[in-house]
Formats: sequence, structure tokens, C-alpha cells
Amino acid sequence: FIGSNFIRLILKKYPDYQITNLDAVTYAGNPENLRDIEKNKNYKFVKGDICDSEIVNSLAKENDAIINFAAETHVDKSILESGSFVRTDVLGTHTLLEAAKKHKIKKFLQISTDEVYGSTEKGSFNENSLLEPNSPYSASKAGADMIVRAYNKTFGVPTLITRSSNNYGPCQHTEKFIPLFITNLLQNKKVPLYGDGLNVRDWLFVMDNCEAIDTVFHKGIIGEIYNIGGDCEKKNIDVVKNILKLTNKGEEFIEYVKDRLAHDRRYSLDSSKIKELGWKQSTDFNQGLKQTVEWYKNNEQWWKSLK
Repeated sequence: FIGSNFIRLILKKYPDYQITNLDAVTYAGNPENLRDIEKNKNYKFVKGDICDSEIVNSLAKENDAIINFAAETHVDKSILESGSFVRTDVLGTHTLLEAAKKHKIKKFLQISTDEVYGSTEKGSFNENSLLEPNSPYSASKAGADMIVRAYNKTFGVPTLITRSSNNYGPCQHTEKFIPLFITNLLQNKKVPLYGDGLNVRDWLFVMDNCEAIDTVFHKGIIGEIYNIGGDCEKKNIDVVKNILKLTNKGEEFIEYVKDRLAHDRRYSLDSSKIKELGWKQSTDFNQGLKQTVEWYKNNEQWWKSLK
């Protein structure tokens, strides 16, 4: 979802760049997201696993930078089965770092998440905040971040890390909060809202995140970490009410369900560091949410099979 949008952005902004996209195409991947650029001479797709050192090393020889978007990301699934998260998020990252070290990659950018900081009732996390992940997913991402840091400090691998808040936008898998609720409502189904609905998330439109990642890749200081937040904290219940309004549904479609295990109460990022590099978000949440709802309304064929 984020990776495919980022690839399209980079090919547009930097037409001389050559991109190799290594993707295992799991259930969460969709080749349709990049169908429009398949014939671009500067784009190469390789189906494979980042844990496969043979494939990773063969590609590392041909490239001078690695940006790691690959991850198992769904918190609910990590609670049910955590092994694949540790394998992909931790061991996969290690495989990439080994290749980066061996082939003297010029830049390694790790895409992480605000969830590594855990939950906070007040204030905002900065890049020096303690990591206190509470789910197997966030723990696997925190583990990956620590390995990335270690490879920079120990071996001098030129690394960068970004930690983004909750992304939303077109082409996001229907297991995620906003697309799940939109597509349920478009099918006249109720939406499952955890607990009391008062958990707070910071929302960031996907293309704003892609621009931020591009900024860090080109302007970030090697060895540093950069938070990417949307300065848009909202209670889950308020997001749901916005979606209900945009889909012309009433609050009777809300179904309160048992809260998720170790459900983080509030995420909040201090993004002043990346803003010093010249980045700022440009998409208003109401505008971005409306655009997202319209996309799902107009692209039923894309998401119905996922449901």
C-alpha cells in the first residue's frame, strides 16, 4: 500500500532512477496497485522473500540503496500468530542488512511505525523516546529498528529509520481500520468498533507519508531516526462518525465489540525533526477521508475479492 504509492511517486519525480521491487506478494499484496507502471523501463519486479538471502544478495549487487517497506503489519493477526511477524519483520530486515553490509550499499532506509513507542496518555513521542511496544507486531518492528541501529553503529552501514503514524488512503487492504469500515458500510454491514471507541490515533494521508519518506531518503542524516506524524489525532469513534456521514449511514451501524488485547490507548508523534528538513503534510484529514471513501465507492472490483 505505502510501498506501491512510493514507487509511483519516485518514478514520477526522478525519471532517471531505476527501481527493483522485491515483493513476496502475500495476501496483503496486490499486483494491480502497480499495473500501470509495469512497462516502465526503469521498473523491475521480482517476486521473492526478503528472508531469502540468495535473492536479496543477487539484487543488492545491482542496486546502490535499499528501502525496506516489507513487513507483516496487521496487529490482530500478530496476536493470533506472531511467528510470521518475527520472521519477516526481524529476520527479513537482518537479511537485508547483511546484504547491505556485504555489497556496500550507499543508503539503507528502514520503514517503521509509531507503535514501537507504545501508548501515552499525554505528550508526544520524539525520536529519543523509550521503545515500549505492546503487541507482537510492534515488538517485531522495534526489534528490526534495533538491528538497523546496531548495523549502523557496529558496521557503519549507512542507515536511516522513519516512524510513521497511521496511514490511510486509496488501495489500502480492507483489513485495516478505515478501509474495513468503509467497505463494510458500502455493503450495508455493521462496523466492529473495539472497546469504548475512545482510542486515539494520529492520521496521515499516504501520499504525505511517501513525500516524507522521500525527504528523509534524500535529506536525512545517516544514522538518524525521523518521526512522520500527521498532526491529526482523532478518537476512533469520531473517525467512524465521519465515515458514516460520507457513506450516508446512521450510528445504528456501529457494533461495539470486545476490546483488543493490549490495545494501545493513544499514539502521538512529535514530527518537528523531519519538518526541519523541509517536509510538511499537505492533505487535510476531511479532504483525504472524502477522497478515500470515493475511491472505494468507485473501485468495488479491487476490494470485493479481498472481503
